[in-house]
Amino acid sequence: MPFTVFADGSANLPGSKLNGITLLPCEYTVDGKPETYLGNLDAFNGHEYYEQLRSGRVIKTTLLNTAMFLSHFTPLLEQGQDIIYISMSSGISGTYNAAINAAQELMESFPDRFVHIVDSHGCGFGCGMLAILAARLSQQGLDAKEAAARLDAEVPHACQYFTVDDLNFLKRTGRVSGFTATIGSILNIKPILYGDSTGHIVSCHKTRGRKKAIEALAEKYREKHIPESSPEVYISHGDCLGDAETLAGLIRAITPDASICIAQHEPFSGAHVGPGMLGLFFRGTER
Repeated sequence: MPFTVFADGSANLPGSKLNGITLLPCEYTVDGKPETYLGNLDAFNGHEYYEQLRSGRVIKTTLLNTAMFLSHFTPLLEQGQDIIYISMSSGISGTYNAAINAAQELMESFPDRFVHIVDSHGCGFGCGMLAILAARLSQQGLDAKEAAARLDAEVPHACQYFTVDDLNFLKRTGRVSGFTATIGSILNIKPILYGDSTGHIVSCHKTRGRKKAIEALAEKYREKHIPESSPEVYISHGDCLGDAETLAGLIRAITPDASICIAQHEPFSGAHVGPGMLGLFFRGTER
């Protein structure tokens, strides 16, 4: 049976990557004023957004709730479609649990249909890579249950490493302590972070200075990537295109035929990592 692939604005997908993927909107507030991000990365003014963060504007995000999933999924189930949704990590957002609740309710109402929620254990392109794979599996004719099994098995291979320029944004969301943020800023420490096997953001390496942090990201790719023809690599940045292009050059030095997509980092999780965030996403042996 056919199935529909859902992701949301946190999947960081430009229009050229959306073939077969339906995006759900994400909501956040800027100094208390509600904003809705529909997932159209091509229309996202990343410079303006990250300038707001630099200037001290307070941006807070809201999880996607069960009611939203019910309203978007129900019409398709009524039409005989199955559904796969690629969720932001359960380790950093309640969105996954909200989607699970909706799926359980819907499968009781539609016992002949199949709704599967993939816990990406990541965000940004970490969700986007899996959504792209899901759409390809649908286009290849796999049914939803076969595709769901493939996607769940692929999650541990969705490598995603990133660094930040200002630890204070991670401090605000409880990812690092105030003491760590202060000392790190004084000593110019740039951590390399990743989503672990439980989907929580943890540090796996620390460097001194931005240049070494970018090089460390490239070394993670060298260590973990799976050699294959024209591998797909994704790089997102919080308004630091020059650094993203530097990282892309290092990746091409390792894998000359890599297909590299560079994009601004979406606003939903961007509020938590801040301007200067630089992320690298690829298929690897393990996280």
